[in-house]
Amino acid sequence: MAFGKFFGKAAFSRHFKKIISKKIYIMVMVSSYKEMVWLDEKPQTPPVPSDVRVEAGYLFRQLQNGVLLSLPHSRPMPDIGKNCHELRINDVDGIWRFFYFIDSDAIVSIGYFCKKTKKTPKREIDLCKKRLKIYMDLIGGSR
Repeated sequence: MAFGKFFGKAAFSRHFKKIISKKIYIMVMVSSYKEMVWLDEKPQTPPVPSDVRVEAGYLFRQLQNGVLLSLPHSRPMPDIGKNCHELRINDVDGIWRFFYFIDSDAIVSIGYFCKKTKKTPKREIDLCKKRLKIYMDLIGGSR
């Protein structure tokens, strides 16, 4: 690659990350590390299985490092708010959903649950909206 030749191999690997998932290749520039903020309690085992916690931790770490995730791992949740997304992690009991908000300097976890039906329950969406509003009020913004 021209960038690697121009800046040197070490600089290239430091400033870019590669993500390979389900035949999707994405190269994203890593800007800066973002803090992780939990507006819900941190996932514990039980009820969250340990393998789900490990995968969620890995995906959240990717987000903290500036990687923009897409399907099948993450999708936007405009019903909750702007810059809100959900992590999707399959398990034998169902599909775990971890809702998060991407702020300019933090990844904000606003809720999680195990989804067993096709549609996300309205009470989960309303709870995430409420937590997001509290966060916005605390930081004094409407991002």
